[in-house]
Amino acid sequence: MKVILVEDVKALGKKGEMVNVSDGYARNMLFPKKLALEASAKNINDLKLKKAAPDVEKMQSVGWYAVLNAAMTQAFFTLSVGIGNMTIFGSYQSKDRSLTGEALWIMSLDTFVAIMAGLIIFPACFAFSVAPNSGPGLIFITLPNIFNAMDGGILWGTLFFVFMSCAALSTVIGVFENIISYSVDVSGMPRRRACAVHFVCLWLASLPCALGFNLLADFQPLGPGTCVLDLEDFLLSNNLLPFGCLLFLLFCSWRRGWGWDNFVAEVNQGQGVRFPRFMKYYLRYGLPCIILLVFVMGYVDKFGK
Repeated sequence: MKVILVEDVKALGKKGEMVNVSDGYARNMLFPKKLALEASAKNINDLKLKKAAPDVEKMQSVGWYAVLNAAMTQAFFTLSVGIGNMTIFGSYQSKDRSLTGEALWIMSLDTFVAIMAGLIIFPACFAFSVAPNSGPGLIFITLPNIFNAMDGGILWGTLFFVFMSCAALSTVIGVFENIISYSVDVSGMPRRRACAVHFVCLWLASLPCALGFNLLADFQPLGPGTCVLDLEDFLLSNNLLPFGCLLFLLFCSWRRGWGWDNFVAEVNQGQGVRFPRFMKYYLRYGLPCIILLVFVMGYVDKFGK
């Protein structure tokens, strides 16, 4: 008989898992003690809906601070605010529109896309009994297995990886435009030569990531079960992004950098939403403290357990 565990049962499984047991064990042991439910169609559907819904109890058990810290770290990553992507895009932005209004559009659309992606990915993972916190391996190992089990999986899997490649390419262009522009403006290097040199550097820097699931699979830099991609994700999400964001923030809000007045005058050029001047001291003192807290707690979460 197939049952759904309501509580953790030693040597059998964890809460929410479906396991096979003998009929007698289920009726005489699990059902009377309310440790499991029969895996009927209704109970399975209820389990999927429960897994897809936000688990407030789990958030409380993990800690609201840990949840908020993970969300803020993800915000750094998805908006790339600490490594110059928005800076280089803003430098090509027309002065007819205010940067504040464009920033609000970017944040709104990014949040909408993230929510839609979550509504697609998480139910798919739960439907196929896949852990959604599988890390980088979720994309390259888990999701292909999900596509294989779907009707038309070859088509949807191909489209997924094509779109993901386009997203990765646009990210690479945004990141390396900073380096290329710096080489052209400061070093006087011709743009074609700068593109060629940095293309070779990009290819070499990508090798550890590309080999992380094959030749370097035994390399576990952050402990058992981790890979090269986990290390790169940690260096970027927990170090470069918060630290870079802090530098941008101090540069824009302090007099020793660009200065508050110059910053406000620049972002408020053109039509659109104006940046509120009353946030001066929050950006100068409050937000840097929050970023430093996220930076420190990233290390505590990674190495303090």
